[in-house]
Amino acid sequence: MNILLLLYWEFCKIGLFCVGGGYASLPWIQAAVVDDYHWITMTEFIDIFTISQMTPGPIGINAATFVGTKIAGTLGAIVATLGFVTPSLILCLLITYLMKKYGELSAIKGTLNGLRPAVVALICTAGLSFIWLSVWNTESVPTNFADFDIKGIIILVIAMIAVKKKVSVITLLFGSGVAGLVLGLLM
Repeated sequence: MNILLLLYWEFCKIGLFCVGGGYASLPWIQAAVVDDYHWITMTEFIDIFTISQMTPGPIGINAATFVGTKIAGTLGAIVATLGFVTPSLILCLLITYLMKKYGELSAIKGTLNGLRPAVVALICTAGLSFIWLSVWNTESVPTNFADFDIKGIIILVIAMIAVKKKVSVITLLFGSGVAGLVLGLLM
């Protein structure tokens, strides 16, 4: 299959099933681009996610754009991004029509309420993958929990405290980069 068609199709599937926003799309993107097609490594995926956090726009769209660029250049970026947004556009138009026509039906409200726990599970799954990689340098559950990266734990704890204190994302990412540099030089 042509790489552009494959990029469009994969990101279209991701866009269709990632209900709940950018964080919920991360496990889907990881499964396609890291696990299934091996277009990028897990480390590259984390880097793309980090860059997606620092650039304007939704995380999933930014990630699709970055992956598309890596795989097939500028045209790949356009195709992957269009693939990611196509289902949302169609679903938003359909839901808008249904909400205007049927208003407050309990079936629609119940469906939306039922999706919330699944979205939380998707976000938690992505978070655990990131924790394994940042603290144990592995893409899955560590086989030896004693073999951890102390620098990763220090930065993770400081970052969690900063998030709790509502430090801006840019400040958090910049500070974490500086902390990684300093700790790398000291340790």
